Amino acid sequence: MPWIVLILSGILEAVWATALGRSGGLSRPVPSLVFALALVASMGGLAYAMRTLPTGTAYAVWVGIGASLTVGYAMVTGAEAASVLRIALILGIVGCVVGLKLAR
Repeated sequence: MPWIVLILSGILEAVWATALGRSGGLSRPVPSLVFALALVASMGGLAYAMRTLPTGTAYAVWVGIGASLTVGYAMVTGAEAASVLRIALILGIVGCVVGLKLAR
């Protein structure tokens, strides 16, 4: 169960990071609200997962999921340029996250 919560929390990290970017410095109400709610839920899930998972592993997986999804979403929506190299590097992050889970 902690791994499932951690993965969902990593997804929410991508949500709050994207919402923060769209909030205009927290001046737009809807993205700012999405940011705040996703941030609280993401941190709460990370805290829950860290009750049983090692801190370093849990944090690295959380950040890896969030960063990969945030960049991937930005590339899909055209907010950031996509290239074979960038996609390969993101897949490298994902591979490392999977490796941390398997090496546990």
